[in-house]
Amino acid sequence: MAFNYHLATLLIVFLTISGFQKSSSVLVKNQPLVLKYHNGDLLRGPVTVNLVWYGKFTPIQRSIIVDFLQSLNTLKRLTKAATPLPSVASWWKTTEKYHNGSSATVVGKQILDENYSLGKSLKNYQIQYLATKIAQPSSINVVLTAKEVSVDGFCMSRCGSHGSTKTKPRVAYAWVGNSETQCPGQCAWPFHQPIYGPQSPPLVSPNGDVGVDGMVINLATVLAGAVTNPFNQGYFQGPATAPLEAVSACTGIFGSGAYPGYAGEVLVDKTTGASYNAHGLNGRKYLVPAMWDPKTSACSTLV
Repeated sequence: MAFNYHLATLLIVFLTISGFQKSSSVLVKNQPLVLKYHNGDLLRGPVTVNLVWYGKFTPIQRSIIVDFLQSLNTLKRLTKAATPLPSVASWWKTTEKYHNGSSATVVGKQILDENYSLGKSLKNYQIQYLATKIAQPSSINVVLTAKEVSVDGFCMSRCGSHGSTKTKPRVAYAWVGNSETQCPGQCAWPFHQPIYGPQSPPLVSPNGDVGVDGMVINLATVLAGAVTNPFNQGYFQGPATAPLEAVSACTGIFGSGAYPGYAGEVLVDKTTGASYNAHGLNGRKYLVPAMWDPKTSACSTLV
């Protein structure tokens, strides 16, 4: 069973602005958000993240995503090359609170499938087939589809998903699509005007690529879910078939003061005007979503 980064959770951000959210938000404040642990296996570090690039990605696009993945483990060091805070690594470190163990990740193998070996319209079973081309324990195999590729449910019910194989040893996998030409208002928000809700100006994407910067947000979401709920028995709230997980439980929150339709107070690059909340490797900046903190039972942001 694959867990989807549901657009339904995004719709909570936009559709409920009309007044429904105002009444329900009071209830949310009075009732702490709790992701229950279902006593299943979790992924402990080092976790290898293997990548399958399906379709055409430019070298710059690939570097944005690979730099993000490598930034997950960039610790603050007393050197001139140290990554400034807030960092992608400090964001990812919250996952360690779920099992009190290392959540270290390392980028593993990469497969480039630029010729669309299975066509430009993929079914769910084909995503799993591509993901399991690299099968190894303690890994998450991620399929990244280019902007020309349609996937079942993409833009309609999900922007990405994660799941696992049924046979042992079970392998965790994930998928994220580039929504640039298909549905940026749904899967690349807040870097594009939303389909629903108030049409406020979008934020400037930190790496100059709305589709790929949107992919980073969705990749962060499914990776956190894959580590904390890899096999359907980890941390989540609600039904196992449509769970709210570490990040999807906090959809639409990127900075303090966030509310439906407003991403919150984030940092702005004085030179480019780009919005971000986390520093990464090679001088990169990223916007990462809020993550539920099991120590506080609240959605935690970096800024």
